[in-house]
Amino acid sequence: MSRMLVLVYGVVAYLAFLAVFAASVAFVGNVGYVRGVDGGEQGAVAVSLAIDLALVALFGVPHSMMARPWFKEGLVRVIPRAAERSTYVLVASVTLGLVLWQWRPLPMSVWSVDASGVRAVLWGVSGVGVLLVVYSTFLTDHFDLCGLRQVWLHARGHSYAPTPFTERSLYRHVRHPMMLGMLLWFWSTPTMSVGHLAFAAGMSVYIFAGVALEERDLARRLGEAYVQYRTRVGRFIPRL
Repeated sequence: MSRMLVLVYGVVAYLAFLAVFAASVAFVGNVGYVRGVDGGEQGAVAVSLAIDLALVALFGVPHSMMARPWFKEGLVRVIPRAAERSTYVLVASVTLGLVLWQWRPLPMSVWSVDASGVRAVLWGVSGVGVLLVVYSTFLTDHFDLCGLRQVWLHARGHSYAPTPFTERSLYRHVRHPMMLGMLLWFWSTPTMSVGHLAFAAGMSVYIFAGVALEERDLARRLGEAYVQYRTRVGRFIPRL
C-alpha cells in the first residue's frame, strides 16, 4: 500500500468517525437528522431487546479487542503499521453506524421528568458529557487518537513515536475523563425509555470492561508510574 493511499485511508476513517459521532449525538438525544433511539416502528419487545443488545455487543466487543496489544501486533502483519489506528477508528465507526441504523425502538417510559427546570438541567449535563468527550480527545493528542498523525507522518516519510502520557488538566483529577463524559451523556436524560436504558446500560458495560482491560495494559506498559497514578487519581470521580 502506497504512502498516499495510506493517507487517504486515514482521512476517510477520520471523516467516518466525525459523521458517526455527530449522528450518535442526534440519536441519543432523539433530535436532528437521524432516527433517534426512540424513533421508528416498534416491534415485539423481546425480539427488539435481543437485537439491540446484540448490536451493542457488535460494537463493544471488536472495539475492546482491537485495542489489545496482541491484536495490534497481529494486525500490522497484514496492513501497514501506520494504518493500524485508522483501521481501529474505521471499524468502530462502521459498527457504531450499524447500531444507529438497525436499532429497534422500545419507547415504553422508565422515567419522565415534567419540571422544565429539571429537564433543562438534565439536558445540560448530557451536553456537558458530549463536550467532555470531545475535549478529552485533545488532552492527549486528538489526531493521534484518531489515526491522522500516524498516516500523515508515514506519508512524509517520518518515523512515528506514540504520544507520551502526561498527567495534566482533567487527567489530574480523573483517569478516564472521556469515559466519564460518555456516562454523563448516555444517562442524563429527562425522558428515559426502555430502549434508551438498554443502550445506556449496554454501553456502560462496554465502558467499564474496556477501562479495566486498558488499565491492565497501561500498568504493564508504564509500570510503577501508572500504578502510583492509579492510587492517587480516581477512575471516574475525583478523590478528595
